Amino acid sequence: MASNIISRRHMLQSAAALGAVAYAAGNAMSARAATGQVSGKGKPVSATSLSWMDKVTPTRFDGTTLGVPWPRGTVKATQALKLTDANGQEVASQSWPLAYWPDGSLKWSAHAVAGSEGLAGASVVMGKPKVPANAVRVTQTPALITVKSGDLTWQVPTSGEALIASATKGGRTTLRDMKLVARSQDQADLEATGSVTQSQFTSKVTKVTVEQTGPVRAVLKVEGTHSGGGRDWLPFSVRLYFYAGSESVRIVHSFIFDGAPFKDFIRGLGVTAKVAMSDETYNRHIRLSGEGVGVWGEAVKPLTGLRRPAGKKAQAAQIAGEAVKIEDIGKPVQDGLKWIPEWGDFSLSQLTPDGFTLKKRTEKGHAWIDSNAGTRTKGLGYVGGAAGGVALGFKDFWQRAPTAIDIRNAHTDLAEITAWLWSPDAPAMDVRPYRSAGEMDTHPEEIEGLNITYEDYEKGWDTAHGVARTSELNLWVLNTTPSHEVFSGMAESVANPPRLMVSPERIHAAGVFGDWDVVNATTPARKILEDRLTYQIDYYMQQVEAHRWYGFWTYGDVMHTYDADRHMWRYDIGGYAWDNSELSTDLWIWYTFLRTGRADVFKFGEAMTRQTGEVDVYHLGRFKGFGTRHGVQPWSDSSKQPRVSNAAYRRIFYFLTADERVGDLMRDLNESDFSLKNVDISRKLPPSPERETPDGIVNSSFGTSWGSFISAWLTEWERTGDTKWRDRIINGMVTIGGLKRRWFASSAPYDLKTGKFLGEGDYIAVSHLNGVFGVVEMSSELLSLIDEPLYRKAWLEYCRYYNAPNDDLQALLGTVPRGRNLRDSHSRLTAYAAYHENDKALALRAWSEFFGAEGRESDGGLGRRTTRIDGVATLRPLDEDNSLSTNGTAQWGLAAIQNMALIGDSLEEAAVLVGIVK
Repeated sequence: MASNIISRRHMLQSAAALGAVAYAAGNAMSARAATGQVSGKGKPVSATSLSWMDKVTPTRFDGTTLGVPWPRGTVKATQALKLTDANGQEVASQSWPLAYWPDGSLKWSAHAVAGSEGLAGASVVMGKPKVPANAVRVTQTPALITVKSGDLTWQVPTSGEALIASATKGGRTTLRDMKLVARSQDQADLEATGSVTQSQFTSKVTKVTVEQTGPVRAVLKVEGTHSGGGRDWLPFSVRLYFYAGSESVRIVHSFIFDGAPFKDFIRGLGVTAKVAMSDETYNRHIRLSGEGVGVWGEAVKPLTGLRRPAGKKAQAAQIAGEAVKIEDIGKPVQDGLKWIPEWGDFSLSQLTPDGFTLKKRTEKGHAWIDSNAGTRTKGLGYVGGAAGGVALGFKDFWQRAPTAIDIRNAHTDLAEITAWLWSPDAPAMDVRPYRSAGEMDTHPEEIEGLNITYEDYEKGWDTAHGVARTSELNLWVLNTTPSHEVFSGMAESVANPPRLMVSPERIHAAGVFGDWDVVNATTPARKILEDRLTYQIDYYMQQVEAHRWYGFWTYGDVMHTYDADRHMWRYDIGGYAWDNSELSTDLWIWYTFLRTGRADVFKFGEAMTRQTGEVDVYHLGRFKGFGTRHGVQPWSDSSKQPRVSNAAYRRIFYFLTADERVGDLMRDLNESDFSLKNVDISRKLPPSPERETPDGIVNSSFGTSWGSFISAWLTEWERTGDTKWRDRIINGMVTIGGLKRRWFASSAPYDLKTGKFLGEGDYIAVSHLNGVFGVVEMSSELLSLIDEPLYRKAWLEYCRYYNAPNDDLQALLGTVPRGRNLRDSHSRLTAYAAYHENDKALALRAWSEFFGAEGRESDGGLGRRTTRIDGVATLRPLDEDNSLSTNGTAQWGLAAIQNMALIGDSLEEAAVLVGIVK
């Protein structure tokens, strides 16, 4: 029987025993290919099944897009692909290539599915896709782009304020002038001295690009700035997605903060549109999402609750959102309609993740009246009537608080609906540094500070100038007021968009993303590891809620290290606060999704991808292309590095979803190595010979820097087939392999023009960080795509010897270098060498390292579970596991996943030797 509670002492003793056995075991590993990936190798695939990720068939959906992987050499790049439903009937779809294998065959395809009702699932098969009956069509003139689908026509101007000038449904122009708005002020709230100057800005479109023209999906990219008072700032890019069979447009809104943090305080940031109102005011309706499936619905001129009854038929129709006939209204109320107040303005305001309020007023200049309140709402509003209206809302509404949905002037001919990504009801956005320099005026003093708080501080480097944020909205143009049931379903689709997805088994069979396998708990030791992996991912998702890791600039990230004394994560202690992708948390989450297909894990990873790729990375300015090390604010640490902006953390989400915004973010990193000219990552360290470089040459580490650059180049090569990026990768691989100490040199002078490393590389410098920021995953993929013997030899050498006994390392290098920490994390390097060199003794050594003395998750044993903390000890009751740290959890998880994939056939033997199983 497996033991679920293993003491640390027992594990250390057992690991030592396993280490001794490993060297006596010999090369008994079963014969396997010495090259290639663990994942599937070109298995033929005749059809690919797709299912709803949430395991629930949506009653309706407004179109979706997904990516599908294909084994190498099985699908020609020009092969047409189509979708069929469970009955073999063709589904309207549109397909295009996302990525190619080196032989030119298709690696990833993207598929857009038309909006429909009741689609239980689908399959991707060979053949020409079905064109929808009401196909999306795009026509262009220099001034205007028109998108048509069925009876719905959208007009997008190529300049001016409006992103969408109008939307006409059934011949009626219902929506007008959809644009972006921003408000700012020059002082922080509660600190204002004298008068506060406020400014208003609206979108100024400078460029519109048609990226797709249908027939199922059309995509327009609108770019510009927020403009007002002679100032242009807050650059934006907004993508508009139009699907056949849908009454909505999906809006992906991205902006960059390029203001001065001490002078520019954003007071509101939103998307607004005008709505034509032609019905009688008693036939105009407001809908706002409530808690859960709840809906708040009222009329501009209510007919219920009056002193004189309006009549059951009229009252029922108004509540249902249907047109009320005047003859159905009781005579006393007909005669007194003019005395019933008209409510023109409505507001749904979510100022915290735990509370929203509803209020309304008759018109500007009069008091707001509180209506109701609740905890969390999905963030959708509607204004319109029997003749039509508009619904607008956005994803992660309460998670991104402070947010709001505002409706104005619903009693006039032209109402206005606004989705506030930052609510004007909240205090102004404050992105100033959270601290001052104190006495840290020199690098030595900054290093002293680092040794106390773990924060790499430097004045002027803790700036938010250049960070970005992306939000996802949906806007519907409707020909009537939706019922409460329909509106509730729309709100759910905003908060949790239905997604078709390929199964983990099918993704694995395609041989993508390196070394991993699907969940397999069929043996005692595997079950222990799988249970632990499940426990860890569940724990971190629970911590998001327990510690309210929400907010406009922070939702999607997790904290770095726990403070058991306070029963809090160290949110206020230097480099211990927000994780910012440290030690590949993103990859841990995404590989967990690949293995499990769990919808909650996907959403966890999606939120992190949006956060770490936007907020934690600079998109303009001197730090462009680099991200910020972990800190109290996402941008507060002075260490700006490519290990955070790393495309390896975005590419899994990109290929699973074909998300264009994330595609942009990765493409923006193609020349991020040139940012090494602007930022000397090691500037605070004493000078060393290998860092002295002439113009055009910079020093680059192999793992934290070059290992990040190659993820962007690999992705670009895959996406475009452009061998320029492959050749740049090869230049680095060949020159690392040609250095005297190869990977054990750790870094070398780097030629920005060619991507080659220079010099003899005759020094030894080992860093435990070199192998924990995606380079393991990237090397695994690259060596399955590029046969580069010098690099293969260098990488296998590093994998075999990083964790090797001191005598072995002394024999190889003539010395035993310091810095070989994170032995359990690096056990996957040992496992990689064991697999590719067919060395069972090495495989057993890898497991001994994984379960060994530095096993970061071994404290308390693999069965460690939470302790309930409640009463006066904490703000609210919570479940605590103070043995977990994010660095350790992420790296242990990645090591467990890769080790099981590479050397899982020796796990049971190793587990018996260390006493994990009996």
